Amino acid sequence: MATRRTTPLLKHLFASRSRLNPTRFVTYMPRPGDGTPRAVTLIPGDGVGPLVTGSVEQVMEAMHAPVYFEKFDVHGDMRTVPAEVIESIKKNQVCLKGGLATPMGGGVSSLNVQLRKELDLYASLVNCFNLPGLPTRHDDVDIVVIRENTEGEYAGLEHEVVPGVVESLKVITKFCSERIAKYAFEYAYLNNRKKVTAVHKANIMKLADGLFLESCRDVAANYPGIKYNEIIVDNCCMQLVSKPEQFDVMVTPNLYGNLVANTAAGIAGGTGVMPGGNVGAENAVFEQGASAGNVGDNEVVEQKIANPVALLLSSAMMLRHLQFPAFADRLESAVKRVIREGQHRTKDLGGTSTTQEVTDAVIAALE
Repeated sequence: MATRRTTPLLKHLFASRSRLNPTRFVTYMPRPGDGTPRAVTLIPGDGVGPLVTGSVEQVMEAMHAPVYFEKFDVHGDMRTVPAEVIESIKKNQVCLKGGLATPMGGGVSSLNVQLRKELDLYASLVNCFNLPGLPTRHDDVDIVVIRENTEGEYAGLEHEVVPGVVESLKVITKFCSERIAKYAFEYAYLNNRKKVTAVHKANIMKLADGLFLESCRDVAANYPGIKYNEIIVDNCCMQLVSKPEQFDVMVTPNLYGNLVANTAAGIAGGTGVMPGGNVGAENAVFEQGASAGNVGDNEVVEQKIANPVALLLSSAMMLRHLQFPAFADRLESAVKRVIREGQHRTKDLGGTSTTQEVTDAVIAALE
C-alpha cells in the first residue's frame, strides 16, 4: 500500500463500513488526526436546507464533535456565490451545505455548478445503499456513483444561433475523463470494491463519450484486480430498476451521473437518506447525495417535516474526512439505530415525525 499514491480526500471521504454488516473491511489504515477542532463553512441554503442543517448543528453540539461552523447566508437566486463564502471554503477546505434552488430558464446560472467550478470539485460521490429496517423493493443494494463534476452538458456553453435555434455544447476532455476514472478505480481499490462500471452513450456520441470510454479503459488496465465493464446509459437505467444489486462502483460523465444517482437513491430508500459529497484536490463540499428533493416544497418547509437523515449521514462522511472517525461512527450508528427501530420517521419514509423529532431521536441514540 505504501507505493500507491492516494489523497486524504479519497481515503477518508466515505464510511469504511460494509452496508450489509458492521465489520470494517478497508485495505488501508487511516491516519489519525491531531484532535484539533476544525472550522467548517456552513451554507444552510434554500427551502428545507435550514431545517436539515439545523439538525446537523444540534447533533454535532450534543456529541461534542470537534468542529465549529462559519455560517453564510447564500440563496440560489443570487447571481454569484459571494466572494467571502469562496474564501471561507478555501480557508477551511471543508463545507457543509443545504440545497440551493436553481431558477428554471432565465439568465441566472446554478450556484451549485458555480461552486464546483470555482473550487474544482471534480468528483461527485453518492452512496446508495439499503438501511436496515427501511423496507425497499430491492435488497443487497450498495452502489457508489462517481460522477465527473466539471464539464459535459454542465459546462453551460449555450447560445442562440438564430431566433428559435439554440446550440448547447457538450465538452468532454481526456484530462477530466482520466482524472475521474482514476478517482473511481482508486476508490474501488481502497475500499475493497470488486467492480467499476462506466456509463456512456458512445453508440450515439461516438467522439465525446468515446473519449470518456477510452480514458476509462486506459485507467482500468492499471487495476487488474478490479473488474471493469461498460453499459449504455438507457440500458443502465433499466438494469438499475430491475437488478440494482449487480452494480458496485459506477463512473459517469456529468449529466448521466445526476440521473443515475437519483435513480439509484430512489431504489435504495429515497433521496432523503442518501449521503454524498463533491471533492477536489484541495476542497470538499458535503451535502445530500441525490439532488432531487434537496430543496423541498413549501408544504414540507411549513410543516417542518424535512428528512434530516441524508445530511446527517453526509456529516458523518465529513467527520471521517476530517479524521474524526470515532465521532463519525457514533453519528452513523445513531442514525441507523433510529431508522432500524422505526419509531421516528418523516413523511417521505412513511412516518409522521417532524424534523425536530427525528433529530431528538438521533441525539437520544448517541452512544
